[in-house]
Amino acid sequence: MHKPHSALELTLLNHWQRGFPLDREPFAAIGRCVGVDASAVLAHYARLQDQGSFSRIGAVFAPGAGGASLLAAMAVPPDRLERVAIDVSRHAGVNHNYEREHTTNLWFVATGRDDAALEQLLRTIEADTRLPVLRLPMLRPYRIDTGFDLRASQSDATGATHWAASRLPLADEPLAALAEQGLPLVERPYDAWSRQRGQPVEAVLHTLQCWLDQKILSRFGVVVRHHELGYTANAMTVFDVPAHEVDACGEALAQVPGVTLAYQRARAHGWPYNLYCMVHGRDRASVRQTVAQAAAQAGLRDKPQATLFSLRRFKQTGARRFAHHIPQAQGAPHAHA
Repeated sequence: MHKPHSALELTLLNHWQRGFPLDREPFAAIGRCVGVDASAVLAHYARLQDQGSFSRIGAVFAPGAGGASLLAAMAVPPDRLERVAIDVSRHAGVNHNYEREHTTNLWFVATGRDDAALEQLLRTIEADTRLPVLRLPMLRPYRIDTGFDLRASQSDATGATHWAASRLPLADEPLAALAEQGLPLVERPYDAWSRQRGQPVEAVLHTLQCWLDQKILSRFGVVVRHHELGYTANAMTVFDVPAHEVDACGEALAQVPGVTLAYQRARAHGWPYNLYCMVHGRDRASVRQTVAQAAAQAGLRDKPQATLFSLRRFKQTGARRFAHHIPQAQGAPHAHA
């Protein structure tokens, strides 16, 4: 775990999780806000990224903006878990891959350019591991926002998340791939995207702003790595809720301070749960307290449920729904697995 070494570094991580300047010299713009020059801002961001405090500065797309993704889970015999996790993590289409406290113990997010590519990835994993994969696609988002105040012991923000207002135009997907990958840490980072796309930098910045205005993007900014910043007690709680009640319960969860993720997912064979919420916290006791409060406030206290704390993180990278537009040899800048 690495904590920021100064108030300035906490500000650089915290304040620009959203609203990162769409300015030709964004680090100079940030420097004017915090009272240092662009080179100092860049040096701090480079150090914070190298130590793993954040993964990238870039786009977080709203659900439904493009590509295909789903939550997947496997019940892996404990003596095989580490080997299977390595096999799963090696796929570029797998990002968050965690061990959780349950007999269904390996949980990962799988992404692809479309549903067919996603299904092929999951079938490959099943063939390689000789284990079935639960497919748990999202049916409705209620809240998805891990960009919370890092000065708090856990998120205190609330509010609903919706599907993207429109799907990303096909012609914009190459720029989306770069925005997923993250900005290079240079004085004029958008110029690099401009050169790669063969577009004027003004057009690149205009497109990014349009995505924000059209709610294709949830946010554009610093994507922090919460575990490295002390949020090590992270729990996913799942509920089995009758279909006619699930939306009301999910909407109530979205209003509970401390709930960073809440959404409805499809049930799967042997997995009856259809409503999920995630709480990121600094210790288990506070997380359990928040989960209990959330369940009570959302009318879920008496519903069948399970809380799965994260145990081991095997892989954590950003979603790569549009990565097929980027040559394989071109890696993400300062990427951390």
